[in-house]
This record gives sequence, C-alpha cells and structure tokens, in this order.
Amino acid sequence: MSALTVRQVRRRYLTLYGLRWLPTGLMIPVMILLMQERGLSLPQIGLVYTAQGLLVLALELPTGGFADALGRRPVLIVAGVLSLVSLSLFAVAESFWMFFLVYAVQGIYRALDSGPLESWYVDATLAADPTAEYERGLGHAGAVSGAAIGGGALIGGGLVALGPMGPISALTVPVLAAIVAQALALVALLALLVERRPATGFVAVRASVAQAPRMIGEAIGLLRRSRVLLALVSVELFWGFGMITFESLLPVRLAEVIGDPERAAAVLGPANSAAWLASAAGAALTPLLLRWFGAAPSAALLRVLQGVTVVGMGLLAGPVGVLVAYLACYAVHGASNPLHSGLLHRQVDGPYRTSVLSLNSMMAQPAAALGGVVLTALAAATSVGTAMVVGAVVLAVAAPLYLPAWRAGRRAAPAVEPTTVPVPAADR
Repeated sequence: MSALTVRQVRRRYLTLYGLRWLPTGLMIPVMILLMQERGLSLPQIGLVYTAQGLLVLALELPTGGFADALGRRPVLIVAGVLSLVSLSLFAVAESFWMFFLVYAVQGIYRALDSGPLESWYVDATLAADPTAEYERGLGHAGAVSGAAIGGGALIGGGLVALGPMGPISALTVPVLAAIVAQALALVALLALLVERRPATGFVAVRASVAQAPRMIGEAIGLLRRSRVLLALVSVELFWGFGMITFESLLPVRLAEVIGDPERAAAVLGPANSAAWLASAAGAALTPLLLRWFGAAPSAALLRVLQGVTVVGMGLLAGPVGVLVAYLACYAVHGASNPLHSGLLHRQVDGPYRTSVLSLNSMMAQPAAALGGVVLTALAAATSVGTAMVVGAVVLAVAAPLYLPAWRAGRRAAPAVEPTTVPVPAADR
C-alpha cells in the first residue's frame, strides 16, 4: 500500500466506490416493479426484503472481523462475485422462493461489502502519509456515490422507456445493464485495489477465521474503553430510527399532498434521482465544513438540520414544499455521512477498522426496524406529518453525542488502541 501516493489511493478509491454504487442506481427504478410483474404481491416483496435484512444483521460483525483478519481485498472480491450472482439470479427469477434466494445472497454480499473498501482507503492513505486528512476523500466518495446512484437511476429509467428488447421485457433491461456494470466493477477491483499481506493461501484463510472472533472482541473492547467511540456508534441508533421518515414515509406523505398515489409515484422516480444528486452535492461540501467548523461541530449541526428538513417534509403544504424539504434532507444526509465516518476512523487503529465500521452499521439495523414499527403505527393512529415530526426529533437529539469527539479533538487525544491483545502478525 505504501507504494501508492495519497492522490493515487484517493483516485482508486473513488473509482471503485462509484463503480460499486452504479448497479444499485440502475436497479432502483425496477426492483419492486419487476417482482410485481413476475407475480409477487407487496407482502411477499416485504418478506423477500426480510431475507436480506436478517442476514446483514447476523453477518455484519463477523464479516467485519474476517475482513480485518484476512484482508480487505479477498473479502471484497468474494462480495463482488456474490453481487454478480444475485443480479444474475434476479434477471431470471420468477417465483417467491427464487427472489427470496436472490435477496439472501444479496444480504451476504452487503455484509461482506460493508466497510472493507473504506477501511482500505483510510489505511492506504495513512501508509502513504500518516498526517493526511482522509476526510476529504470520504466526502468526495459521498459525492461520487450520490452521482452514481442518481445517474444510474436516470439511465435505468431511460432503458425502461426504450421498451422491450426482443423477448426481454423493458423492466428486465436495467437488470442486464446492472450485471454488466457489476462485472466491470469486479474487474476494476482486481486491477486497482492493492493490499500487501505477508501470508496468503489456505493457511492464511484458516488463521484469519481463527482470528476473526478475537478481532470482533477487540473491536467491542474499544467501545468499552472509549466514550468517544461509544457515543459515535450510538448516533446510528437515532439515525436508523429517524431515517424511516425520508425512506418509507415520504412516498405516503407525497401521495397525501398530491391527492393521487399514481401521480405521486410518477413524481417520486425523478425525485429519487434528484435526491441522490443532492446528496452528492452535500458530500462535496465536506472539505468546506471541516475548514469552517471542524468535523464534530459540523456533524452535530447537520443532525439538527436534518431534523429540521424532516419537519419541513411533514408540515409544509403542497408537493413543491415537501419535495424541496426532501432534497434538502438528502443534501444534509450526504454532507453528514463523511464527517461521521471520519470521526470514527480517528478513534480506531487500522487492524480493527472494518470491525468498528461493521459495529457502527449494525447499530442502525434494529433501530430502523423499531422505527418502521413505531412510526408507521403512529402515522396510522394520528397522521403522517405527526410521525415525521417525531422522527425528526429523534434525528436531532443525536447531536450532543458528538460532544465527546469535539472535546477529544480539542485535547488532541491519540486514537484508541487495544491494550491487551497485540496486533496480529499479518498486519505488522
């Protein structure tokens, strides 16, 4: 890794990150519609999604420890192959159980894919220059992913608009494009991601499997020893609960203000693409926020601002007001994610980096499930606007959890490192 310069590492990371999210963007316009076209009901689609969510929750932390023990490159290669398999199965699936299998494979892929690429970027950057500010690259990555998802969604919608290709239905065409994009991403990964590990082969795999539980235990130990890290990871509990407002309740709110669910659905497609582009624009502002306010104060401010935008979605009258608040919410979302990730990375040493990212990501899963139950029930009992305001408050009250990181930054505290277990030989 040290043979690469900081600029080379950043370019490779951004290229791989954009290619990673392009297939997702291509699939956005057709995922639910294609399953409905092939005979699945909405409740069945909900059960299909459950397969992915449960596997991600179960495997998020073990796969993070495995990536830290074995290496990021082999784990990402396996993840890329599984993504290609799931997309290929999606293209031909025609039954509930086939789609259930598709999302089960997708769940394993997402668990493996969660964290290793970002960890590689941070470690490779620090190997090239221990004083480098990698937050800039994380911000650029948010812009790249937003552009890839938004652009991919526009391309996917355009492919559908072109109509069927012979025996291939119009809704299947973007899936085939996503398969090509994923294959390209896998080739780029093999070519661009360089990781130096002294041990390889079956012996290294067996040793890594044995080390993975220890890596997980040490990552959890970091939370016990660091109030800063514990507070940062706890932010995800509030975010996971509150994100239901703009991911699940927004379509219902939009249909409510427009007065026609079909017209709302037609508006929502372009709005989703615009939202991801707004997220990209927000992420591009990360370097300015770091310069003006610093990471922790900016992250805290953005949590409050995101709550304000969700209040706007819930209370503003008319579709224009709701959509403007929606776009603003995603712009804030895009700016806050790189800041949060950067603060996490500052608190953990490299050998446990992916495990901590997995812990952080895992926190959002049960919180999102709870938010889905509570906020939808509240919307049914009162109104969608009331449920969105409650979710907005939950998003905003996470802001004080950035105070420990702000205080640690002012004291210039060193990153937390394990004190009882030495760094594994493969990482020295």
